Amino acid sequence: MSKWILTAGVAALAALASVAACSNSGRNQSSQTLTTTVVVTSPSPSGAQPHNQADVTFAQQMIPHHQQAIQTSDIILGKQGIDPRVVDLANHIKAAQGPEIQQMQGWLTQWGQPAPPSGSTMPSTSMMPSGSMMPSTSMMPSGSMMPSGSMMPSGSMMPGMMSDQEMTALQNAEGVESSKLFLTMMIHHHQGAITMAQTEVKSGQNPPAIAMAQSIITSQQQQITTMQNILATL
Repeated sequence: MSKWILTAGVAALAALASVAACSNSGRNQSSQTLTTTVVVTSPSPSGAQPHNQADVTFAQQMIPHHQQAIQTSDIILGKQGIDPRVVDLANHIKAAQGPEIQQMQGWLTQWGQPAPPSGSTMPSTSMMPSGSMMPSTSMMPSGSMMPSGSMMPSGSMMPGMMSDQEMTALQNAEGVESSKLFLTMMIHHHQGAITMAQTEVKSGQNPPAIAMAQSIITSQQQQITTMQNILATL
């Protein structure tokens, strides 16, 4: 009898040990699964990444700046007899800056910041009479002239924006004169965008916004060189 009791007791202890091992294994497996779930996460959207006031200002000002570039391009594309190189440039400007506007509007929404109304522009108070080259009292660091910047509601200046008078002059110009005026105005508009983008690269915090600013600096400087070369041959 005592041998049977001892044997049964040993069997019972073995069963308990097996249950405990299974339980511990289950807990370990559950813990491992939870850890994997936490570590493997999808990337955060660009707007959810850290940002500061410089990023907000960059987006809020560059949107209307881009919108005016597209508006100016539409004016020249609506004319007859425009140099094919100018037509190609205007189409490139629209193709590049349209998606950038949408991206910046998305950032401002994610940041909980107001975006400029669609199609809004902030023209400067400078005036470029038809046929004139680069009237301005402000100088770029390189020494080249650029139109006065427009005043934003915040009081900060937005360089390179065309005035209503300048836009009207372009609308009324014809033939080669319109191409010259478009190129002259757009060179300064691009110079203003580069200035704004350089400020973002220096002071911004949001990686996608800084990357866009760097792209603007590179691409628009290349377009400035192209426009200067075309202008010299017209």
